Amino acid sequence: MRIPKLVRFDKTYPNRPVRYCDTFSGRRRRAAFRRARRTRGRRARRYNAGMRQALRLHPDSFCSATTHVEAEVSRPRAGSLALCFFVTGNIGDLRLPPVTAAARTDELWRHTCFEAFVRTSPGAGYYEFNFAPSTQWAAYRFSSHRSGMRIATEISPPRIETQSSPECYILRAFLELDRLSSLPLDAGWRLGLSAVIEDTSEHKSYWALAHPPGKADFHHSDCFACEISAA
Repeated sequence: MRIPKLVRFDKTYPNRPVRYCDTFSGRRRRAAFRRARRTRGRRARRYNAGMRQALRLHPDSFCSATTHVEAEVSRPRAGSLALCFFVTGNIGDLRLPPVTAAARTDELWRHTCFEAFVRTSPGAGYYEFNFAPSTQWAAYRFSSHRSGMRIATEISPPRIETQSSPECYILRAFLELDRLSSLPLDAGWRLGLSAVIEDTSEHKSYWALAHPPGKADFHHSDCFACEISAA
């Protein structure tokens, strides 16, 4: 007996049928439908301010000391961002630089570091922000994927706060971005949120909202996985 075809109509193009499978059993057919829905959701989802989002461990990474990394972001004003990163696990087994005087510092990604990438919804240029447990920070401007890098001197120093317990580490960062002409205040912004977590054995793992195929690359367009509207 021929198994009925599974057909769905695309919401964007109501007259276009989308066929998932016509040979699977009922159980496999439903699983294929769920996978397709998840794939569509990863491409572009609107971020609900204040909602905690799980960062995914890169398939080639492992970290025995960390079980979860999550992030929250909000846009209290049109030109500001509030970020919060949560690490759950055996915090004593992580390499966390001690808090020191906040200062702009390069190559923070070589050790435990939390990162945010921001761009307008359409556009190749973007900003990268790095926040270390030491409260050191960095800000860069790129004209396209890993190209045209320069230090973003127009960024005022962020406020960074940390909190730690045996099972949870939290880093909060507050950014004022209203001096950035390439980030219109009345437009939606596309964000990539990520983290490099280093343990005491100096092994690093890589976490992000989404990962492109291949090696970890937080600059890749696939990593700009959420959108936040103007306040």
